[in-house]
Amino acid sequence: MSRVVHFEIHADDTGRCCAFYTKVFGWKIDKWDGPMEYYMATTGPDSEPGINGGIMKRQHPQGSTYNTVAVKSVDAILKKITSSGGKVALPKMAVPGVGWLAYFQDTEGNTMGVLEADPKAK
Repeated sequence: MSRVVHFEIHADDTGRCCAFYTKVFGWKIDKWDGPMEYYMATTGPDSEPGINGGIMKRQHPQGSTYNTVAVKSVDAILKKITSSGGKVALPKMAVPGVGWLAYFQDTEGNTMGVLEADPKAK
């Protein structure tokens, strides 16, 4: 069974968005040291139920909030998604030091991500 492990909130103004979630929920938000503008959102201690996420610049006008599911193989799961009526929205790409990420749309048009952990991804 695969679980949701991360969420992304897309924002027109990332600074304003980060400030909102910090003020409203007390989230700790730090700029990610990666190849794109991305902010890691810690929503609580690891000892409590819940997941952490990120805030990023909106890439698409309909971009909203996406959940990411951990999988053993992005390639294998994309085959299952397409054979089950879903569509690949953004092909597999490396997230340096994290793993392989792709986005898909389910049969209802909802967009989600799948992530294969691989610290050697480049």
